Amino acid sequence: MITLAHISDLHIDGGARSRERVEQVMAYLDGIADSLDALVVTGDLTEHGAVGELEEARALMSGRLPVVSCPGNHDVVEGRAPFRRVVLGEEAAGEAPVNAVCRTGGGAVVLCDSTVPGEAGGLLSEETLEWLEETLTGLRSTPVVLGFHHPPVPLHVPCVDGIAMQGPDRLAVLLSRHPQVAGLLCGHAHTPAATAFAQRPLLVAPGTVGTSPLPWEDAHTAYETHPPAVAFHVLDDAGRMTTHYRTAPGKGV
Repeated sequence: MITLAHISDLHIDGGARSRERVEQVMAYLDGIADSLDALVVTGDLTEHGAVGELEEARALMSGRLPVVSCPGNHDVVEGRAPFRRVVLGEEAAGEAPVNAVCRTGGGAVVLCDSTVPGEAGGLLSEETLEWLEETLTGLRSTPVVLGFHHPPVPLHVPCVDGIAMQGPDRLAVLLSRHPQVAGLLCGHAHTPAATAFAQRPLLVAPGTVGTSPLPWEDAHTAYETHPPAVAFHVLDDAGRMTTHYRTAPGKGV
């Protein structure tokens, strides 16, 4: 059995509000780290992708859990090299997609880069799709949780649906060849949500920095008053994924 904590959209910007909300979440996770296998962060660690913001985000995420992350559109405003250099520690950081694999507890977390530097919407490039095909082929007998930043389906949140992942049918076809993928994770939407894609559960992480209002909610109230939250994904021995959402204990900030 694998138990993952999942957060997204920290939007560290050098200000106190975003920093304090991430600190609240990380303190919660550090307190229960012995019951978890890894922390998955599905992008938008920062607001502008600046080196100082990336350094702060990396420091804030450093706790008792191994961390696997992918960039979001806000992290690559001026390209992927700063993310690679600061977050991944690559000295010769380039602009190739930031794709990653983390093996844990008999399974694997595979994260794909769905960003298009300089754009808000997402796309899995041909390079990433080829990498994903090769990676999943090598993990054919391993239960896999797959993640990326942009949702590949509408979530019925207008401000998000217009900047979601383009061309998701290519991903669906690829997944049809890899039944070991038990579920998919994403961020970008700033709201906890559950839906389906390619006959798998698609689980959306809450936005750590704030909550996107649903069409029937008051925009200011939703963003400012909802406390930071975490998704917990349990992948059991039967290959079934179960998700729980929890707010991080502490004073909402």
